[in-house]
Amino acid sequence: MSTRQIYITAPDRQRLNDMVETALAAKNRDATFLKELARELAIAETVDPKSVPPDVVTMNSRVVVKDLDAGETSEYTLVFPEQADVSQGRLSVVSPIGTAILGYRKGATLTWHTPGGPRQIQIVDIPYQPEAAGDYHL
Repeated sequence: MSTRQIYITAPDRQRLNDMVETALAAKNRDATFLKELARELAIAETVDPKSVPPDVVTMNSRVVVKDLDAGETSEYTLVFPEQADVSQGRLSVVSPIGTAILGYRKGATLTWHTPGGPRQIQIVDIPYQPEAAGDYHL
């Protein structure tokens, strides 16, 4: 079994690790998803924001994903939990799909675990990535 390559910027890694540690210590209700995020962070390659490949999903990226099982395409902006608002297309990184797509490249197909069982999704496009746009302050 080969290990997939996931990229994350150093500032995002720090903020996400801090968030996970705080929430797990407080026995947050999202503990299951936080543990999954912690596993993803553990295998991710940390890169400087100026060096992250432009086709990688980072925090605050706008991402088009296709549910390969349902054939439906959706667009989301990947955000920290306090900024999440699905009605506005802002998807929390601790949601199952948010955790699933973080750090993956455009074109990647991955399994998204839902309450109804696993789903296959593909990252179709990344119309906006902060690092590629030079927005390092987000």
